[in-house]
Amino acid sequence: MRIVILGPPGAGKGTQASRLADHLGIPHIATGDIFRQVAAEETELGRRLRATMDAGELVPDEFTNELVKDRLAKSDASNGFILDGYPRNVDQAAALDEALDDLGTKLSHAIKFMVRGDDIVRRLSGRRICLECGAVYHMETHPPQENEKCDHDGTSLVRREDDMEDTILRRLEVYGEQTRPLYDFYRERGKLVEMDGLGSEEEVFERLLGILGH
Repeated sequence: MRIVILGPPGAGKGTQASRLADHLGIPHIATGDIFRQVAAEETELGRRLRATMDAGELVPDEFTNELVKDRLAKSDASNGFILDGYPRNVDQAAALDEALDDLGTKLSHAIKFMVRGDDIVRRLSGRRICLECGAVYHMETHPPQENEKCDHDGTSLVRREDDMEDTILRRLEVYGEQTRPLYDFYRERGKLVEMDGLGSEEEVFERLLGILGH
């Protein structure tokens, strides 16, 4: 299967994409991972990417498309993949279709995780992080034993700027503006599947497997 996972920040895409990839025996491909891996390589692509990132610039669509195409051509993706974080717009989606055409295959599904904005705010705003050891907590679903203190080292937990309510709402607004046309792109091609993203991790995963017939 060749699957794109779509949905707003905080929808749980990464967790489910990783589980699904393990279940199906195909790679979970996230653009952030691609950037880190390629930037560490002594190749032309690696040097170009490092220069872009060192300059503090956003990776342009054309460059991102090239990196994803190169990743999909690797042998471990020959039997399928789960794409997470890409495509982010219609131009990238069209480039993905072209890359798959070149590989002689097509996308199976574009799965959209449906989660309401207020649920996302609750999910993300409850997150706390220990800057000392990197442990992640959630004040509702995975709270520390002592309020606002890390279980491992007692360090005071912090809430990232990205997890502040005002920031979350701005991110959701930008995401909606950018991705609405992307949903239409896949809907028109009969690839879009909308799925309720609420519930426990296990409930959402079982729902995902049901959509795919597994």
